[in-house]
Amino acid sequence: MSETIVIKIGGSILKDKESLEKAARLVKNTAERGFNVTVVVSAFKGMTDMLIQQSKSLDPAMADNVMDEVLALGEKTSARIFANLLQTLGLDPTVIDPDSPRWPIVTDSKHLNATPILSETTRRVKKSLEPLLKEGKIPVVCGFLGKDALGKTTTLGRGGSDTTAVLLGNCLKANEVVLVKDVDTVLSGDPDTVEDTVPVGTLNVDEAYTLSSGGAKFLQPKALRYLDKGVRIRIASLEDSLLSGTIIEGGPIDIGLEILEEQVAMITILTGSQPGPQQIAELVAEIRASGNRLISMTLDERSILLYTIGGNALINRVHKIAVGGGWGKAVSSYEDLTMLTVKGQAMETSPGMLQKVTQPLARRGINVYGINTITSSISVFVAKSDSEKAASMLKDALMIDKE
Repeated sequence: MSETIVIKIGGSILKDKESLEKAARLVKNTAERGFNVTVVVSAFKGMTDMLIQQSKSLDPAMADNVMDEVLALGEKTSARIFANLLQTLGLDPTVIDPDSPRWPIVTDSKHLNATPILSETTRRVKKSLEPLLKEGKIPVVCGFLGKDALGKTTTLGRGGSDTTAVLLGNCLKANEVVLVKDVDTVLSGDPDTVEDTVPVGTLNVDEAYTLSSGGAKFLQPKALRYLDKGVRIRIASLEDSLLSGTIIEGGPIDIGLEILEEQVAMITILTGSQPGPQQIAELVAEIRASGNRLISMTLDERSILLYTIGGNALINRVHKIAVGGGWGKAVSSYEDLTMLTVKGQAMETSPGMLQKVTQPLARRGINVYGINTITSSISVFVAKSDSEKAASMLKDALMIDKE
């Protein structure tokens, strides 16, 4: 079978006759270059919001499963209109929606934010979509939608068409998933709030997840769970979408455990008054100037906690800056800690991950001296004497390979 490309047409593109025709020509040009093309479509611009508003105005307590049925009308409509447009260009499209016997995407039953079941979806894609591609047809798949094991329609959450496209790219072993947006590249910041932004040419999966889960709206973070090795994502506009844009490559990030070999110290500063930015900057600069390393810092109205490499060498310096500077009342330190970091994609959106990390340690009486969370990682600080036992317990609890 020829190389496969999945093209997702976002709702911001499906807004007027000119944009629709451009998107259809992009699909035609891609097919004429010899690729097997699968198209994923979002609802027309503004349609999902309109359906939500209308539904809530009539029934503010509308059940989630009923709302999913209503929202599905947006993608069902756009898929039919776009398929008709492809047909006028001489292509052979087939609409694939949850009412179709060929529908492939199976999810759990969490309405309004369902999660696809990869194994079952892959099996159905091979059975239902691959034969269409071999026949030279172009599946036009409703994005954002799924069906649970009972056959009920589900939706994948805001931006869920991105997840649909990346998921299908995985199942079809596509060469590329092109997410067609109203911007031609990922930028270094939101141009509405940040000046002098520049294009970002490439991102690995971890970078893309960190950026998108932090508020950048170039793709739904959940989509990256399904990015298989060997499949790249291209963020691009309708203008020359196969040759420009931002490339995301990598593959799924499995949950793993990292153990910092260096000894960590926890330094506590009891503050008489909350330090200002200048005092904090001075503190951080002094740690760096001394050749030591600041791993983590937390502060509230009465104290600052510093997790550092080099506690013994730093305690006098920190005392001098804080107490000598008049904003600290006292300083203490606890030596011989180890930092254990659990990393994995989408951990912060997976319910119970923090408990999965901390509860096994609590049950065995292992004291946690600090916790640090950022995007998809959780770091815990434990006594060095407990580090091996803690690491083994975390690997068991999270089913991490112990090799």
